[in-house]
Amino acid sequence: MANYFVGDIQGCYNELCRLLDSVHFDPASDTLWACGDLIARGPDSLAVLRLMRELGEAGQTVLGNHDLHLLAVAAGLKKYKPRDRVQPLLEAPDLPELILWLRQQPLLHELPEHRLLLSHAGLPPHWDLATAKARAEAVSDTLKSDHYLDFIGQMYGEKPDDDRTLSSEIERQTYTVNALTRMRFLHSDGRLDFASKLGPDDERALVPWFLYPEHQLLRSHRLVFGHWAALMGRTHTANAIALDTGCCWGNHLTLWCLEDDSRHFQTALD
Repeated sequence: MANYFVGDIQGCYNELCRLLDSVHFDPASDTLWACGDLIARGPDSLAVLRLMRELGEAGQTVLGNHDLHLLAVAAGLKKYKPRDRVQPLLEAPDLPELILWLRQQPLLHELPEHRLLLSHAGLPPHWDLATAKARAEAVSDTLKSDHYLDFIGQMYGEKPDDDRTLSSEIERQTYTVNALTRMRFLHSDGRLDFASKLGPDDERALVPWFLYPEHQLLRSHRLVFGHWAALMGRTHTANAIALDTGCCWGNHLTLWCLEDDSRHFQTALD
């Protein structure tokens, strides 16, 4: 039995299949944990969603920003970008079932026996475990509800970038989405930055979230995340495990095995 964690798949279905074959992945005994952003930019987002759904308990994911955006696009609240290559997905007869499945997926997974947390982009440094779980669960409850589109329609924007003075639940949930699915850099006062997509070596005015001083959860847990392709899997921080290595940009897809700390790579095919 093994736990495999994969970086942002983003529609790179063939690369994912080759990786799973290379480690002899067996859904009867193994579990695949995806870092979110299952769709967009790669050639076959529809096949990726269908595979993850068909895996059942053997396929676990958190939601990424592209996955959340699909909910808005499918409902007609936003327009898709041609470069996202999701038209076949939007025309699929099983789109309603796939959207319903996506809405059931969390923003945070905990593997308590391994002291490990999985989110798409990371976790704010001032959150403890109880806060992280409560905030993620609140958003999940909203996404599962009948009125989820009310939230999806207003979650866009660069505010709030800090939750320490927020009073309304809708603002807290919007911050949670921003932090768990969009975060890369922080300002020195802990506010989220939404502008820079550079790597840490190229951005001197901001602090990577996993290098922010006194990050509570990094002292006690391993945090597995994707989202930040510019890192190319390098954080120089033992408990921060970055897995987005830009397969949809022509680089490679990364699979990490928890049990033996091995990494497996598949070069982009398309």
